[in-house]
Amino acid sequence: MRVLLSTIGSRGDVQPLVALALQLRELGQGVRLCAPPDFRDWVDTLGIPFTPLGPELRMTAASTWARPSPQQLRQLAQTSVATQFVTVAAAAQGCDVLVAGGYLQIAARSIAEQLGIPYICASYCPIALPSPHHAPPPLSLCGQTPTDGTADNRALWVQDAQRWNDTWGAALNSHRASAGLAPVTDVRSHIFTERPWLAADPTLAPWPDPADRDVVQTGAWILPDERPLSAELQTFLEAGEAPVYFGFGSIRAPQDLSQNMIQAARALGRRAIVLRGWADLALLDDEPDCLSIEEVNQQALFTRVAAVVHHGGAGTTTAAARAGAPQVVIPQHYDQHYWAQRRPPQDRNRAPDSRTDHRLADRGSQPRPPARRSNSCPVDRRRSAHRRCNGRRATTDGCGLSKLILKRARCDWRQRYGSAPSRIARDSTPARDECVDFLSECCRARSPRRR
Repeated sequence: MRVLLSTIGSRGDVQPLVALALQLRELGQGVRLCAPPDFRDWVDTLGIPFTPLGPELRMTAASTWARPSPQQLRQLAQTSVATQFVTVAAAAQGCDVLVAGGYLQIAARSIAEQLGIPYICASYCPIALPSPHHAPPPLSLCGQTPTDGTADNRALWVQDAQRWNDTWGAALNSHRASAGLAPVTDVRSHIFTERPWLAADPTLAPWPDPADRDVVQTGAWILPDERPLSAELQTFLEAGEAPVYFGFGSIRAPQDLSQNMIQAARALGRRAIVLRGWADLALLDDEPDCLSIEEVNQQALFTRVAAVVHHGGAGTTTAAARAGAPQVVIPQHYDQHYWAQRRPPQDRNRAPDSRTDHRLADRGSQPRPPARRSNSCPVDRRRSAHRRCNGRRATTDGCGLSKLILKRARCDWRQRYGSAPSRIARDSTPARDECVDFLSECCRARSPRRR
């Protein structure tokens, strides 16, 4: 089987697909990846065929980058859709299934429809999928802020659907018409499909309605990381008490963020590790209590820090929870506000400012006992309980489940999303067996493999 994985976004959007790609390759399946050109060098080192999609995104994290005007946003939307129809369509030639990760793959389902292959939309966070149990994620580029919880969620989702149509509808339908495809009246539902996947940990980020069988929660797609920590970082960690980690990934960071973070750590008598990230965060001085690092093996590092202060990306939140590290989340946009709310009340934070040191003090004033990391916060205790469910260890890595799905996903997309049964297990322990049974039913009428 040949699989195309496609996404537009930061490392948090790309890395889950890389994890899935490597699992599929171990099964002997062919894999291609479409993603922003920022990640080409990294993906090339893994031996995954790579097609650059769209412009480089790193520049959006620069402090000099200005928020686009409404007119510029419309132009960006038109350009992105046109690029997707050319680039993704070319990469999808000869593929048997197309998996779109994230929320900006506007053309992917239309391309799958043209080629007659299955299409799957994967979200990394529950809040991105419509539900009366939560509001849509705020779009900072449009000036939106998180809701206060008093508005009617159903009404907000209706407004969100209209926003999708206004932003993407004209460009999408123009290209569909050129391809001889019928127009789409509900862009959001068209992209997400009637049965989207939720590639998020079911303990840390469960789908809010257990009775809803139309969302397939696979678990988080986690990329195993065996890289050793650098000699410089190892030396720093061994030179004193566990430091506080500060990392804001690929987001745009305020100019004074480094100053606030380092001063917060010093106010606690803690050392600091600062991830440069796309915003190129720098140290205040040359004092030996701080270390600046590039991209790092979080799975190894987070077990050795006193706390993790970060932007609330799905990957970082999951990695810190799996490591049992206390977290201070400082969300900036979209699903980061959701991940901040998944923390205990004392861990929840707003935008970074001069008060950040007080918030960090609430979490970092007590030393973290390395031998009892799983008890450092309620989420960590829930994770431990999740792994002990029904007397045996469960998994938080969804790649194993997802590769079973993809291996059997050669049925026609109309059959898969139209008449397929809706019997998907919600509990973590029997999920694999139930999903295999479901897919066996779903794919009985699958057509022969295309040549």
